[in-house]
Amino acid sequence: MSADLTELLAPGVDASELPEFGRLQRARPMLAAFSTLFHGSEAEVLLRVMVLGEIGRTADVPRWSPEALRARFAFVDAVKLETVLRRLRDNALLLIEDGEYLLSDIGRNACGALTMLLELSGEEDVELGFLTAQIAGLQAVDGDTGEALQQLLGKLNDLTLHFEDAIASGSEFRILSARRRLAANARWLDRGTVLLRELLADEDIPFGRATLAQRIGLAQSRLARVDAAFQRALNKIEAQRVTLGASGISSSDVAGWLRGLDAAALASLCADTITPCPDLTLLAGGHELLDRAEPAAANEPVSEAGIAALPSPDDAPVAAAPQMEDLRLLELFGQRIGRLSAPSSLADIVPGGSFAQASYRMSLLALLREADTDGMREAGEGPIADFLRMEVDVRFSEDIQPVADEDVAAITAGEVAPRMTNRA
Repeated sequence: MSADLTELLAPGVDASELPEFGRLQRARPMLAAFSTLFHGSEAEVLLRVMVLGEIGRTADVPRWSPEALRARFAFVDAVKLETVLRRLRDNALLLIEDGEYLLSDIGRNACGALTMLLELSGEEDVELGFLTAQIAGLQAVDGDTGEALQQLLGKLNDLTLHFEDAIASGSEFRILSARRRLAANARWLDRGTVLLRELLADEDIPFGRATLAQRIGLAQSRLARVDAAFQRALNKIEAQRVTLGASGISSSDVAGWLRGLDAAALASLCADTITPCPDLTLLAGGHELLDRAEPAAANEPVSEAGIAALPSPDDAPVAAAPQMEDLRLLELFGQRIGRLSAPSSLADIVPGGSFAQASYRMSLLALLREADTDGMREAGEGPIADFLRMEVDVRFSEDIQPVADEDVAAITAGEVAPRMTNRA
């Protein structure tokens, strides 16, 4: 019996003439199998999928007697178990032969598809892994990979837009989250590259599918370059990061701390700092207004209100000379880097003194890291300009390593290397 789509389509449209429904009509038995599994409450769906998966998981003994099933699912209510078995049997997912239960071909196919999805459910982007596995399977059996390639291209383009939006936002937290998402999908991108090479190596591949495969390759190339864009954006954020006084705590630290608080904690912080309404410039009751009205009604002189004019302009105070402590730290740190003859880790040259001094040295290295890309090496004169012109390379990574220091517990893994050493 074919599905009746008359009430769902526009007047005068015949479902049999629509190619969009043609393949679905041919696959109605498989669609009916999934409808059987996923119709009803979430608890009922979980029970059906669990029973079907356990029955299909036993390869050595693919047939189950009713007693064996009741023993295997002793933790399920007997009446509910019988209802599930009857529903799977009535909808052709299970068969009974010689009084024993076994999976039908449709039931085994449904069980296999669910197994793949459940296996990939722990991935951050399950769709990319599933599409890559689907293309690999279709390619292995010489199936039509056209639609799967279209879906893969759409997923790659969606990821590219997501990463570009994260970079454009300028948010350190969004960029780090997007970078973790890219790293989680790296193996699927590598696997997709291998599949595309195998696909394009086929001399009999249709022209349209080859063009689609090339577009996917370009999309993967764009994603491969995104990580460098992430690093450049993070370096710029590091160079512009504000340190709160001499505490060594940066604005990013404060933002990260605030993001970790729940709504109640944030509300408690704002309790005494934010007023629900603007301050009133006039607050008077009936007696105050009467006191002002009586002299006016009796034509008595009214004293002038207090003068509210702004004070006369004055010259701004001369700014104090900048503290020399930071410049001395800069010069000492520059001398320490200048004496390096081999690559040295950040953990060896950044800590020392207080946490604020270590944080200051870390910010100087971030500024030195961006000196080449932003063209700052040849700009200006003075200690800072001399520091930016030092012939060293600074590398940061995403790893954190512990430090044996009283004021610094851990530091970003990285190194500072003299440029002449790199060339050698």
